[in-house]
Amino acid sequence: MERVGCCQDTTRAGHRSALYIDLMTETALAFFWHQHQPYYPDDVAGTNPMPWVRLHGVKDYYGMALHLLEVPEMRCTINLVPSLLVQLQNYTERGATDQPLEVSRLPAGGLSEADAIYLLNHFFMANLDRMIRPLARYYELFQRRAPGKSTVQDALRRFREPDYRDLQVLFNLAWVHPLAFERDPELRQLRDKGQWYTEDEKNWLLDKHLDILKQIVPLHKQLADSGQVELTTTPFYHPILPLLFDKKLAREAMADVKLPHYAGGHPEDAAVHVQRAMEFHQRLFGAAPRGMWPAEGSVCQTMIPLLAQQGIRWIATDEGVLSQSTQGFIGRDEHGHVRNPGHLYRPYRVREGGHELGIVFRDHALSDLIGFHYQWSTGAAAVEDFLGHLHNIRQAVDAKDPVLVSVILDGENCWEHYPEGGVPFLRALYQGCTRTKDLRPVKLGEYLEHNPPRDTLPHLFAGSWINHNFYIWIGHEEDLAAWDALHRAREHLAGRSRQPHVPQDKIRQAWDEIYIAEGSDWFWWYGDDHSSAQDEVFDTLFRKHLQNVYLLLGDTPPPELSRPIKRLRHRALHTLPRGLLDVRIDGRETFFEWVQAGHYVCLNERGSMAMGAGCTLRDVYFGCSLEALFVRIDCDRPAKRALLDYDALRVGFLAPEGVELVVHHPARADQELRLQRQGKDIAGNVTARAGIDRIAELGIPFSLLGVEADQPVHFFVELLERDQSRDRAPREGVIQLTRPTPQFERVMWDV
Repeated sequence: MERVGCCQDTTRAGHRSALYIDLMTETALAFFWHQHQPYYPDDVAGTNPMPWVRLHGVKDYYGMALHLLEVPEMRCTINLVPSLLVQLQNYTERGATDQPLEVSRLPAGGLSEADAIYLLNHFFMANLDRMIRPLARYYELFQRRAPGKSTVQDALRRFREPDYRDLQVLFNLAWVHPLAFERDPELRQLRDKGQWYTEDEKNWLLDKHLDILKQIVPLHKQLADSGQVELTTTPFYHPILPLLFDKKLAREAMADVKLPHYAGGHPEDAAVHVQRAMEFHQRLFGAAPRGMWPAEGSVCQTMIPLLAQQGIRWIATDEGVLSQSTQGFIGRDEHGHVRNPGHLYRPYRVREGGHELGIVFRDHALSDLIGFHYQWSTGAAAVEDFLGHLHNIRQAVDAKDPVLVSVILDGENCWEHYPEGGVPFLRALYQGCTRTKDLRPVKLGEYLEHNPPRDTLPHLFAGSWINHNFYIWIGHEEDLAAWDALHRAREHLAGRSRQPHVPQDKIRQAWDEIYIAEGSDWFWWYGDDHSSAQDEVFDTLFRKHLQNVYLLLGDTPPPELSRPIKRLRHRALHTLPRGLLDVRIDGRETFFEWVQAGHYVCLNERGSMAMGAGCTLRDVYFGCSLEALFVRIDCDRPAKRALLDYDALRVGFLAPEGVELVVHHPARADQELRLQRQGKDIAGNVTARAGIDRIAELGIPFSLLGVEADQPVHFFVELLERDQSRDRAPREGVIQLTRPTPQFERVMWDV
């Protein structure tokens, strides 16, 4: 039986050796954490409106490294994007700051009205249930601010100097990783104090943020030098390389997509991003990276020579690209099961013009479980479920074939949605993965070195990790406007660069602004598929980088760069009912029953790696009669067929707290409804009802919920399999409405 040298043996006594991997019995598990932030600062103005490098630094980038130090047997790959690393250096070596940090430093007793408004508008940017609610004083201040219910001007009257100071502290405290509190008694003491902080304590905490930031790069270098972690890179400012090569490549997946006026590309810009990334990584970590996560998992055939020439030996992307590259031979059926799994769980080669790269493809479903679903489970239960999936994969693949499972996702964004910052889950995950028989965590580059790909793809399909296309970044009118503005600024710079009297240092700075503006993140927030409360800030920053091109050259920016590209406002989580409903609970799609309902469309609320297209929930409609709450669920196919894949359909309530309606076996003859409060059945003269056919319809009497007229109702819909959340709507937060009063329709009519 073939045995291959895998990695240095650094295991502790009592655990199996990590020196060999048995390809015929062991599953190789490759975690690949993508650590990224776009380049937020405006270097020309010397400002930075965004705190996310600092806040994710003291929380996630620091914490993820500490988790690995706890389990020396664990192996994984971490992708560090240069645009993140250079900003960390700016904080730790060049005295950089950000606007929230500057406002945090202001003495609470000397705040202007504008400063106070800024605090009240920006210092609750944290997950309500996981980061604000656990800090009692922070949650008290959140309730006093009452966002969505009270204007900031009204809230000003309810806050005093100690409140503002506590808010300054608690916002920054909430973003510190839980493991930092375990390691630092002073930090723990500050957190446990809870309220009535002093200016000295506040400034000590902000200094501690910078101390933690200084440890991030050395910790990652330590992990790499010890052989526990492989570090990889991404083109410098996170551009989508295929679109830099040629925007017409978008038509490989979307034949009819409308393109910008300039539909060509600038391969020379792609080369700058890759070369700078390689050189920067070498300087920072003392070794050149051999692997790369192309920004947004975006790949194409024509980029292979560039990467190979720069020293890259392997790349990774999403399984959807593999499906398209094999004309659907590898893919998933309507139940999410992989067709020909032995061909997904292996590496491949890609070749172009005499150049060759290894390539692996992420298991989208497993990555989504960690990124979006396990946050609703206990750490132990989630890990048991995850290990069960890995076992099933091994069983599904021919026993004589090696198995490489690649789980690739953002290393920062999901943990703020987990209890305790994801610590119970990650601890259980790493321990489970290193102690499970026939499972071996690996570094991707090392695995590929000892297990070279046996198969070569004839053509690498041009696509990304989201629906194997580039729609997010070039599929909207706003995207096209942004690409055209970028092209005009680049053409202006190219022309001025040929004029001898323009200072070369200004030319270099102006080119940097172009490269920054080529980053994928600005285009992510254009269009209607992703939205956040900071849409306007992202739009402003993108246009500011383009304005800087002209300003650095001593020229006047064109007027259109002063006007927002983003025309679509931040979309509400859901609409609200416009009238009372009269619904017959039968699961049939009757338009007029739901025409007055509120509506939630199942899209990503989170600006991170997107969930796959295989999600079951599509729409949730909701509303009330005077006596009952009605919920309608539309799936990606008829509900009676779609819900066969799940053990339960649950409507969970945060108001009234602790109530849930669970439909067990929702699409089967032995369907069972259980309405419970705190785990105990709720009895009454009337009952909840469910009808599941073309759609799923639920009716729940308010008398059973214990909700009176004008009281809040906050709920979510969830699909469960083996007690694990597989899909949820909303995917973040809850749907909010109130029980109508008898005057509801008259009030709505008057409005």
